[in-house]
Amino acid sequence: MQNAIACIRGDGIRGTVKFFPQYPGIMVTAEIFGLSDGFHGFHIHEGRSCGGVDFADSGAHFGTGTHPNHAGDLPPILSCGGKAYLAVYTNRFQISEILRRTVVIHADPDDFTTQPAGASGRKNACGVIICC
Repeated sequence: MQNAIACIRGDGIRGTVKFFPQYPGIMVTAEIFGLSDGFHGFHIHEGRSCGGVDFADSGAHFGTGTHPNHAGDLPPILSCGGKAYLAVYTNRFQISEILRRTVVIHADPDDFTTQPAGASGRKNACGVIICC
């Protein structure tokens, strides 16, 4: 089984999101710097690029269904003093399904209700998931 990583970049934001197989699911870790303090929506998106204005090419949330039940819906990431670390286990996807897709950090918290993206606001940072 392979690991995967996304290098996250945004205006003053940088970090990594790593994916490790942990049968039958995946351990996701994120270490991010430069975020404003507070909670931020954190999702895997279906797009295969971080291009476009405000990362528009990252597309919508990965997976079918409604928010917060897309396969790519992850818990919000919490920044304190501009630093954030998150570790979460999920069985909603396998690494082979998310390779070359994008990870997005949003400006606002995810409300877990509003469609289609939990009212998490503007896309502040993005990275493409690659194998490593």
